[in-house]
Amino acid sequence: MKVKIRKGDTVEVISGRLEDKGKRGEVINVILDERRVVVQGVNIRTKHKKQVQAGNRQMNPGRVQFESPIDISNVMLVCPKCGEASRVGVQRDEAGAHRVCKNCEAAID
Repeated sequence: MKVKIRKGDTVEVISGRLEDKGKRGEVINVILDERRVVVQGVNIRTKHKKQVQAGNRQMNPGRVQFESPIDISNVMLVCPKCGEASRVGVQRDEAGAHRVCKNCEAAID
């Protein structure tokens, strides 16, 4: 399955939850099988943890916040040159295939 967004890219959320729309963040993880991405600081969820005693070790109870995956169609790649969210094209040459910004035609890789 071909995906034009990779780990480490900066993306902007274009649709989804109202408080996350318009946010920018770095891609932490790409889940190819489900076509989802985990973006830093976006789609924050809270999980409540119970206290567990296992031998001499104790886990602290409380709330843990983490980034939940969002669909890959809800984000657009931010071009490092022009700084705008844009579509991504693929340009092929002798060296191989490169990702290209559709707005300014700059190479992304």
